[in-house]
Amino acid sequence: MSLILNHINKRHIPGPVVADDITFTVNPGELAALIGPSGCGKTTLLRMIAGFDTPDTGSITIGKYTVSSQDIHIPPERRRTGMVFQDYALFPHLTVMENICFGPVKKDVTHLEKLIRVTGLKGFEKKYPHELSGGQQQRVALARAIAPKPELLLMDEPFSNLDIALRESLSEEVRYILTEFGITGLLVTHNQHEAFAMADKIGVMAAGKLLQWDTAQNLYYHPQSPEVAGFVGEGSFLPGEVSSKGEVTTLIGTFSSDSGTTVPEAFGRGFGRVSVFIRPEDVYVDPDSVCRATLLKSHFRGPGRLHTFELTSGHQVICTDNSPASLTPGKDYGISVCNRRVSLFYHPDERNRDRKVA
Repeated sequence: MSLILNHINKRHIPGPVVADDITFTVNPGELAALIGPSGCGKTTLLRMIAGFDTPDTGSITIGKYTVSSQDIHIPPERRRTGMVFQDYALFPHLTVMENICFGPVKKDVTHLEKLIRVTGLKGFEKKYPHELSGGQQQRVALARAIAPKPELLLMDEPFSNLDIALRESLSEEVRYILTEFGITGLLVTHNQHEAFAMADKIGVMAAGKLLQWDTAQNLYYHPQSPEVAGFVGEGSFLPGEVSSKGEVTTLIGTFSSDSGTTVPEAFGRGFGRVSVFIRPEDVYVDPDSVCRATLLKSHFRGPGRLHTFELTSGHQVICTDNSPASLTPGKDYGISVCNRRVSLFYHPDERNRDRKVA
């Protein structure tokens, strides 16, 4: 079943805009995710889809039916959606099976048996929530949401109370469970790694706006705005200048279309100031480079280290380094860029300043 949001707007009175012309589609069987900083509108959007809140304008369509518009508001219990909350919301006085069967659940024995088996709760049916681990409690909450056979499952920060290892394993299980039952899903999370691991499509939100709706790979390597580039993963912004020949000159080198950086014809005048965004894995220590930078700090990150360099201009550049040789903070080193995935954005003073150019 598909989920379609069409020009959704919502503002809390008094208060800020929490949904500003939001439009996206989740195709049948897909698992999508919304990420963004706290207060950006993710949970409010989820509540409007579930029917707990209503948009000011715009429409929400689930499957073949419009469930919310200017003239329509279908109540939550009639939307064929399930909801998994951050705090599990289990009844402490009910057993696992009683929690799962609570509410409008038809006693489909075959469905319930499969649900218990797939969620890994076989043998725990008669236990109470306080007798379960955090991961098991989350499985009960998931099973309860799926028991009424919803066509759409909404999840609001479902793994935030779990440790990292359990969160990763359970997120993989959730993906499998939704596929097993043919359920479309939408996940709200602040954890980018979680969203990247689970979702077919991801929406990046900020201040009520949907900045980009795309695959994880495109968000990381082809961000459509400086805000998305800076929020998804890590990287460095440097000033640059695009010449009439299509060459991009920066503080750490000159890139051209021949060397992997494409400057599209849609660049307008074809030249001008830009912001150059570089991922840390594309910066490397190069003894032969004419670009010198001072190592400010270095952090150990398991398989490698994250270095922060300062250029003579005062701009900082981060770099991941997997080599066994150690670098000394305070010393100068040569650095270069492997510019296969450099992203260019218009400089704030240029015309169409938020337009992505590469």
